[in-house]
Amino acid sequence: MLRLSKKAEYALMALKDLASRPEAEAASAREIAERYGIPIELMAKVLQRLVRQDLLASHHGTRGGYQLSRSARLISVADVIEAIDGPVMVTACTSADDDCEQYATCNIRDPLWRIKDQIVHALNSYSLQALAADEPPLVPISVARRPPAREMALVEDR
Repeated sequence: MLRLSKKAEYALMALKDLASRPEAEAASAREIAERYGIPIELMAKVLQRLVRQDLLASHHGTRGGYQLSRSARLISVADVIEAIDGPVMVTACTSADDDCEQYATCNIRDPLWRIKDQIVHALNSYSLQALAADEPPLVPISVARRPPAREMALVEDR
């Protein structure tokens, strides 16, 4: 199953919170953690990682805290996920260099890689600005649907 880690979810929650604020307004790790019921130590680690990945800026002092390092429209959901979890993957193999015994005969790798590419494209297309505004994604993911069992029975009867 494709699933975000808790740290990636916390990162998205924190960045959505920061993207919803006026640009010059900073927030502390404690403030964000308390607002969403997240352990402060964990939130601080997530925010520090986002600073290292240049998605956040950290300011010390009485008016200090964390702010987005650039406009929310220039940060994608994929940027945030990859900063915390690394590249999005749907299969254990990531390239032809992998040591998988079935690599040469695998019949699902390429179709699953194409699905992964659609997912990554959708995540790259969805900005923090859109997330903060709760806008629907612009990139629909289309996967061919299997006909209902009733229709399959009609086809098989022919």
